[in-house]
Amino acid sequence: MSVKYLAASIALLFAAGSAPTLAQVKIGVVTSATGPTAMVGIPQKNTVPLLPAKVGGLTVDYISLDDASDPTQTVTAFKKLITEEKVDAFIGPTGSPNAMGVIQFVAESGTPMLAPVGTASVVLPMTPEKKWVFKTTQNDDIIAKALVNHMTRNGVKTAGFIGFNDAYGENWLNVFTQLAQQNNIKLVAVERYQRSDSSVTGQALKILSAKPDAVLVAGTGTAAVLPQATLAKQGYKGKFYQTHGAALPAFLKLGGKDVEGTILAASLMLVLPEIDDANPSKKIAQDYVERYTKRYGEPPATFGANVYDAGLLLEKAIPEAAKAGKPGTAEFRSALRDALEKTRELVATQGVYNMSPEDHSGFDDRGRELITVKDGQWRLVK
Repeated sequence: MSVKYLAASIALLFAAGSAPTLAQVKIGVVTSATGPTAMVGIPQKNTVPLLPAKVGGLTVDYISLDDASDPTQTVTAFKKLITEEKVDAFIGPTGSPNAMGVIQFVAESGTPMLAPVGTASVVLPMTPEKKWVFKTTQNDDIIAKALVNHMTRNGVKTAGFIGFNDAYGENWLNVFTQLAQQNNIKLVAVERYQRSDSSVTGQALKILSAKPDAVLVAGTGTAAVLPQATLAKQGYKGKFYQTHGAALPAFLKLGGKDVEGTILAASLMLVLPEIDDANPSKKIAQDYVERYTKRYGEPPATFGANVYDAGLLLEKAIPEAAKAGKPGTAEFRSALRDALEKTRELVATQGVYNMSPEDHSGFDDRGRELITVKDGQWRLVK
């Protein structure tokens, strides 16, 4: 090799090395892609490749881990992402108990978390620790008000309740109890069950003997089917209500005729063809559904949209945070938290986000639709 050629080669190497590189934002994603909550976690994990890979002058790297629906593994995953990967933010985890168990760690590390979980307990009541947590699902009270309004319009005077024996079920019981009292609905039976239970015969018989006009089931995924199907087979003829935790295709498939006529309030994604084109979220939701379907050959459950919306929130907040510090620093993470809290009128797949120091969910009534099961399909209540 000639001296002239060698010099030219070295010059090229130096030129390549001096080319500007994009700073990297690291986002840790923890989902329950296996285990009892997998029907919820799989569409969330599958949504990660659809999230923004570049925001402004920054690249975004998503480090995805599976906690197998186990809160202990969730803690391990979060600690690993904090200490080894030094992530700038979290998306996840999938389950409400899992999320409650990691709040202290995200707060201690000063790392914002966007939690796609059902229970409002992750953000309410607001505390110094919970100020690091944002929630990408509708708070229980927004959903519950729609259900109780439907109950009162349809003459329901007594109600039974059966829900998970965890943070999700307990918060729903608290919210529903208060709204029922305010609307002169008497709660005549309260039962609980575990996410992993294969039978709720005893609980169902107690509810059946109380003869409520309606029953509210507070469960998620396919586990929400069990109490309703059990009561239906025992001969219960009253009205069934479900929370937004039941909003997935597997609920319809597994429940079959036992879930026909169910009433729930949930994301517009369940009934997109029936939603008016003027709804600002329709176009964004359609784009997400089309991209997901093209990649995986089937449409996503609404739970995947909770992760997609987390990506939209971060896409808006990251450029603001970059003004205060570089990714990987405490200054950047703190500024990212502040920017998320200042989110205003962000249109996403399920509604419009307006965050505030008091409200880290940000949804209003635009984030829900009253929906029923008719002929094995989701349909708007009209």
